[in-house]
Amino acid sequence: MNQQKIPATVITGFLGAGKTTMIRNLLTNAGGKKIALIINEFGDLGVDGEVLKGCGADNCTEDDIIELTNGCICCTVADDFIPTMTKLLEREQRPDHIVIETSGLALPQPLVAAFNWPDIRTQVTVDSVITVVDSAAVAAGRFADDHDAVDAARAEDESLDHESPIEELFEDQLTCADLIVLNKTDLIDAAGLIRVRDEVASRTARKPVMIEAKNGEVSAGILLGLGIGTEGDVANRKSHHELEHEDGTPHDHDEFDSFVVDLGSIADPAGFVESLKGIISAHDVLRLKGFVDVSGKPMRLQLQAVGSRIDHYFDRAWGPSETRATRLVVIGLHEMDQDAVRAEIEALA
Repeated sequence: MNQQKIPATVITGFLGAGKTTMIRNLLTNAGGKKIALIINEFGDLGVDGEVLKGCGADNCTEDDIIELTNGCICCTVADDFIPTMTKLLEREQRPDHIVIETSGLALPQPLVAAFNWPDIRTQVTVDSVITVVDSAAVAAGRFADDHDAVDAARAEDESLDHESPIEELFEDQLTCADLIVLNKTDLIDAAGLIRVRDEVASRTARKPVMIEAKNGEVSAGILLGLGIGTEGDVANRKSHHELEHEDGTPHDHDEFDSFVVDLGSIADPAGFVESLKGIISAHDVLRLKGFVDVSGKPMRLQLQAVGSRIDHYFDRAWGPSETRATRLVVIGLHEMDQDAVRAEIEALA
């Protein structure tokens, strides 16, 4: 058996930061490295896996892409992740590198800690944890606060001592990072980028290296081969949940909900997208992603929304044996009115 440890890169980041796009770019520019992917999505629509399976990279075939859709990977380490890693390591042809894309709602800390399990630590090491940030969203204030105003309010109201769950999650992903990728910098100006850098730096006491990117375009030489061995330092990167529940009380993601909407073909994709923006805004949907069957088009339309900003493009042709369909996964806070959102989206078809 080859005793050399396989490096594993954990890629995390909030909803819609551009993790999948960055991984797709990585696969097509990996310099011949055989890469295995483990993908964890929130919700039961395997959009990210479908995107990556369609990238056509010879170094990462469909057999090398493993999807975990039974829940957040940080909550199912023992049930899903460890068995998946064990089977991967038992393969006759083992990968040169493992890339793990976490759900946008996952805490990276429990996942990194899992690399200290006896069956894993002798064979795999965490090359690095890379956190991808949606610079445009941060610049727009989705995660930013007026710190002076908050401090003043806290002096009068002790209930403001706690961050919201979304803010905590954002900070936890930054705290665990070895490298922070400020993605989508092409969508903001120089002054906005300075604000984003300051905001991200203020969210973690650790000071990981920050780099800038657009469209997830980061060299494989930067993303792979950092050699950090992050599993040996995970105790210094505790999440809010770990600090607040060090008695062993598990955390959950009850504040988030997701569901899938199935539709028929769409005749007017431009109008469909514009109408979705209104629905997203009215119901404060955090994330919407999926595929659209456009009438009369041989290509599949991929759709990715973060807030009311929607990216859409034809990614590939429908396969000859593939059932054409429109499927969207919607992610929002627990109080989101699922029935209303579903009804409004279904009315667009």
